[in-house]
Amino acid sequence: MSNENKYEIRVMTIDDYDEVYSLWQTIHGFGIRSIDDSREGVLRFLKRNPTTSVVAVEDGKIVGAILCGHDGRRGCLYHVCVDEHYRKCGIGKSMVVACMRALQAEHINKVSIIAFKVNELGNHFWKEEGWTFREDLNYYDFTLNEENITRFNK
Repeated sequence: MSNENKYEIRVMTIDDYDEVYSLWQTIHGFGIRSIDDSREGVLRFLKRNPTTSVVAVEDGKIVGAILCGHDGRRGCLYHVCVDEHYRKCGIGKSMVVACMRALQAEHINKVSIIAFKVNELGNHFWKEEGWTFREDLNYYDFTLNEENITRFNK
């Protein structure tokens, strides 16, 4: 990649799925769910959140992606990733800003991100970008479908 930022940030569509999924598979430590991250799962997500997820494209290639949605009250960023060959160029930050603007347009006032503790690179990024690490709450989840298995990339 050249030193000039020639990338474009645009809204993600289901037509981007194959390329985004391929990108996800290259990200070390990335967790991919068997159902939620399938084409059908991502299509459901994008239909519910048609304007808030983004991709970064350079020279016709998707080099970054974020699934972003909201429940009408709080936004959440999922699967934030940038191809390792395109990192440290502002792509991640530009995608986050685009998602946050899309959320603001939908009158969402608070955004969250969940980062695995072992994701040192991601945790460093969020702290550097001014996100607040919450120590005042516990995060819980409950699995409704045991077939939705998370596989982590090595």
